[in-house]
Amino acid sequence: MPSLIDIRRRIRSVKNTQQITKAMKMVSAAKLRRAQDRVLSARPYARMMEAMLADVAAAAPQNPEGGPLHPLLDQREEKRIQLVLVTADRGLAGSFNANLIKAAQRFLEEHAGQPVEMILVGRKGRDFFRKRNVTVTAEWTGIANKPTYADAQAVAGRLIQRFAAAEVDAVYLIYNEFKSVVAQKLTVSRILPMAVPERSGETREYLMEQPPEQLLGALLPRYVEVAVYQALIESTAAEQAARMTAMDAASTNAGEVIEKLTLYMNRVRQASITKEIIEVVSGAAALE
Repeated sequence: MPSLIDIRRRIRSVKNTQQITKAMKMVSAAKLRRAQDRVLSARPYARMMEAMLADVAAAAPQNPEGGPLHPLLDQREEKRIQLVLVTADRGLAGSFNANLIKAAQRFLEEHAGQPVEMILVGRKGRDFFRKRNVTVTAEWTGIANKPTYADAQAVAGRLIQRFAAAEVDAVYLIYNEFKSVVAQKLTVSRILPMAVPERSGETREYLMEQPPEQLLGALLPRYVEVAVYQALIESTAAEQAARMTAMDAASTNAGEVIEKLTLYMNRVRQASITKEIIEVVSGAAALE
């Protein structure tokens, strides 16, 4: 049976851990609020970009040779695939990173007959696949906490360059989409070759100074950048939500452990006092 000193030391250790988890929960809640605001602000911009791209594509004349209007629209057989995995730089977020890594492994298994090259955004994904037999063409770390549009441009520029040069035939993106504090949606989407969005019910007429095909050529790379940026900020918000939920659960579990240890300590102390009383009474009885 452990001594009272050992039990008190363990209770003190769990209380210190609980203070840390509560502090991490508060920090994640503050970061989540800012990340959520960025996500909600960016979503209307992405929808407007889709609508504008659909209208410009509808106004652009068809290629007389029958080919695509832009290299990013070139539909080719998927012989070589580029996979972009967006994970976090830190852990302590529940199953956030594990689910993403498992999804990437399933993707590699499903495309076992095709060469798949990976671009890893986030330290957790990089550390995992660095030890595996996969081809990694680029890494980005240190941007998962607060990604900027410049970071998205750097990643998207690499993807556009490789696809336009026919180094890869398709580009897929794996990330966690933010839904709510307790729910994140694991998303696997193809961003290249692009599929031009269809026009919605409401149509818009634009006065274009440049020919529509030139505008389409300028909008398509920007659309890829917006898609990558949306994935980065969605992943950031989902990470903070997952960490806040995990730290809340850890704080609750620590409280339960403290309660059980305190009850056990009281029982041990009561047993010790009872034993001492019995020894005193027995000694007094022996002297009579």
